[in-house]
Amino acid sequence: MGERRQYRDVARDIQDIIRSEALAAGDRLPPERGLSDRLGVSRSLVREALILLEIEGVVEVRKGSGIYISDTPLGTGAQVRDDIGPFELLQARQLIESEVAGFAARMVTKNDILRLREALARERADMADGDPGYDGDREFHRLIAEATQNSVLVDVVEELWRKREQSPMWARLHDRIFETEYRRAWLDDHEAILAALQARNPEQARAAMCQHLGNVRETLMALSDVEDPSFDGYLFEPVAQTG
Repeated sequence: MGERRQYRDVARDIQDIIRSEALAAGDRLPPERGLSDRLGVSRSLVREALILLEIEGVVEVRKGSGIYISDTPLGTGAQVRDDIGPFELLQARQLIESEVAGFAARMVTKNDILRLREALARERADMADGDPGYDGDREFHRLIAEATQNSVLVDVVEELWRKREQSPMWARLHDRIFETEYRRAWLDDHEAILAALQARNPEQARAAMCQHLGNVRETLMALSDVEDPSFDGYLFEPVAQTG
């Protein structure tokens, strides 16, 4: 049996708050920051817990207002398998892929650089054509792992991407933000990583990858802040307002 995910414990604690405060359908859940302080956990853990509760039908979002209790009785909604939290996964990727990029800068060959250039060109072409670009993003990161000339590291990076691909929580959070303005920024990050690899500069490559995945995390956090009036339904499906 796998290790219990922390966000599940936080989701359970939020459900306990719903019960203890006798919150009913349509009642507003306490703000995310308040939940974070009250439960003594990070905001990213609270957000992962809320993603789970939204998928399970316990809560719903109202754009620019907050998270509200749905009319699904607790314990009767859809059950999501024990999934890796999206922010937990991004943290692991940042730690591992940064070191992979640093090592790749020592081992990279001319052919690796050519393949990475081609992959980046395809990413930009996909963006211009309106393609979501998921496959190109994954290929670029895989090619960096292959540039280490170490098959174990390739397998490790591929496993991280498989976990992302299999995660309904990641899909709920991530797939809605593949818009041109964000993809352009991330492709610029890829350019910086490639430049560091071409210069065979391990420190620069490590820092560029760390910055890139940090940028992805910050974007996801900002775009999934349902209490921000500028929120536009990136994390949850917006609920129609009545009245």
